[in-house]
Amino acid sequence: MTLRLLTSVFRHSVRNFIQGPGLGLLEPLHIGPALPFPVSFCRSLFTSPALQMPTVGVNRDKLFEKLGKVYTDEEFDHLCFEYGVELDDVTSEKEMLRKELASIVAKGGDAKLAAEEAAASEEVIYKIDIPANRYDMLCVEGIARALNIFRGTQSAPKYRLADMTGKQPLQMVVKAETALVRPFVVCAVLRGVKLDAARYNSFIDLQDKLHQNLCRQRTLVAIGTHDLSTIQGPFTYEALPPEDIKFVPLKQTREFNAKDLMQYYLDNDQKLKKFVPIIHSSVVYPVLYDANRVVLSLPPIINGAHSAITLDTRDVFVECTATDLTKAKVVLNTVVTMFSEYAAVPFEVEPVEVVGALGNKTLYPDLSERSLTLTTDYVNSLLGLQLPGADIVQLLTKMQVCAELGADGKELTVRVPPTRSDILHACDVAEDVAIAHGYNNIPRRIPPTSTQGRELPLNQLTELLRAEVAMAGFTEVLTWALVSRSENFDNLRRPDDGNTAVEIGNPATAEFEVCRTSLLSSALKTIAANKDNALPIKLFEVSDAILLDPSRSVGARNERRLVAVYCAKESGFEVVHGLLNRVMEVLGVPYKEDPSAAGAPVSYHWSPSSDPALFPGRQAAIFTGETQVGVFGIVHPEVLGAFEVPYPVSALELNLEPFVFNQFYDSLLEPLST
Repeated sequence: MTLRLLTSVFRHSVRNFIQGPGLGLLEPLHIGPALPFPVSFCRSLFTSPALQMPTVGVNRDKLFEKLGKVYTDEEFDHLCFEYGVELDDVTSEKEMLRKELASIVAKGGDAKLAAEEAAASEEVIYKIDIPANRYDMLCVEGIARALNIFRGTQSAPKYRLADMTGKQPLQMVVKAETALVRPFVVCAVLRGVKLDAARYNSFIDLQDKLHQNLCRQRTLVAIGTHDLSTIQGPFTYEALPPEDIKFVPLKQTREFNAKDLMQYYLDNDQKLKKFVPIIHSSVVYPVLYDANRVVLSLPPIINGAHSAITLDTRDVFVECTATDLTKAKVVLNTVVTMFSEYAAVPFEVEPVEVVGALGNKTLYPDLSERSLTLTTDYVNSLLGLQLPGADIVQLLTKMQVCAELGADGKELTVRVPPTRSDILHACDVAEDVAIAHGYNNIPRRIPPTSTQGRELPLNQLTELLRAEVAMAGFTEVLTWALVSRSENFDNLRRPDDGNTAVEIGNPATAEFEVCRTSLLSSALKTIAANKDNALPIKLFEVSDAILLDPSRSVGARNERRLVAVYCAKESGFEVVHGLLNRVMEVLGVPYKEDPSAAGAPVSYHWSPSSDPALFPGRQAAIFTGETQVGVFGIVHPEVLGAFEVPYPVSALELNLEPFVFNQFYDSLLEPLST
């Protein structure tokens, strides 16, 4: 189930969500560098702009004009609900300002603020909650277009590039130095655009909403829009020392160099100061020039005043600089498709040729449709319906998605328009079918199977064991499952045969190169981060190691393990040995040579081992039957040196999965398909 489907279900079933003072999750009781999850962090997961549903304010009368129909508030609320969005509030500029200034005005107020309230418009504003991934509905143009197509009063437009036969497209030349700070840029031109005050404000609001949402506060993408009549191509995208960049920024009258401008915004501009840290520490700043060395913009901070858009602008040059090329393409497509309806040729966009630092040339934007193939049976299986193929095609048409039935009447070929970047998988198509059909129209029925919700036996054992080890005097830690290759192998003196660890294809940092195959390295890192604490330090973790396994469908498997470490001025070998015995006692597994083990289906024992991470002659392998399930002993001094641990450490690592059984010693692990 996708995030879109989850949010849709919640939106259709829960109308209000009240966030309390705290989520009560994962209080910061863990030590070490790993994962102390404070409540504030957990709350930030739900309140970050990336996950929140954007609220778009639109002029009611302008929206109704585009819809070609006047609705009552209740009727429009119902229409929004059917489409999967929500009418959050009905207000006006005056009302919003009145609420904002209520406390000030009540106390006698500020005459200037009161004057602003008096001058505010009384026009009704609809505040509409939009799903966070529906970037095409962050402006009144997108909302009206989507609702018109949904109601069947408008067909989905065909977005196309202008015919450039015999013409040289505008060029944006990228310099190699931009790779140091912000390497990507994509561009497009809207010709013959007709703007009025409402369209202009909507254009600016769309950029602000994209900056807050998809662009992650301009860190991933920054949008610049310019009056093409004031600048001349070809354009260049460069990266220069801040002292060498001089221009008059938007809403200013004097010239700044980029270094002084950053300080000016830090001192005087509450809105722009939050974006300054994105490039402030960089040796070079990104900048866009036209052929006459006029500065278009200093991304991601501010545009130049020279090319500012006005109501008289007819040709709009759009550029998006980025650290993520995929996001940049989505942002550019969204901006140009939403406002191409005002172009001289509606829904036509003029491409721009971007010349890369290596000379490669690419035309942007890419307005081609993407194709997906699925079956009607797949859609019906997800929705619990028996919709004919023709009905599914018609429902998808209402959601701006074109679909064709195959000759067998089952196969669906879906063409996704450039506006629907949220459709990534066949299940997203099924969700659109559900929205168009109406969640309320899906019949309720009793499930054909009866199930009982309960905790997985492995997780239940894990929780019980955590409590027991904690009562033995050890402190629990929670660490990352990703580690560096050296931490997983070299630091532990264990060989890397290339067939053990799952590798990260494109790691963002050298610390997260592979999935850990042992919990020991994470425990030692935590000790190193807490070596100034009073001795002894006794830590444990019950978590998963990840191992390559060709027999599994995903090529790897998780293995639940316990690791415990004891750090003091003496080795403390007897401490981890005693913990092993206590753990086995709790698990109901007797020692092999104990008289009580006679006839027991499961027992454990140990024998000498040669794990390179542990000191020779001071370690042992743990067995149940003929299967090795763990190891314990004194950590090798070279390993301690690699992790910068100054005191002796003894460690225990144990695979818990062989001990997940019932009173009859039958395994309770769920069989996994291979």
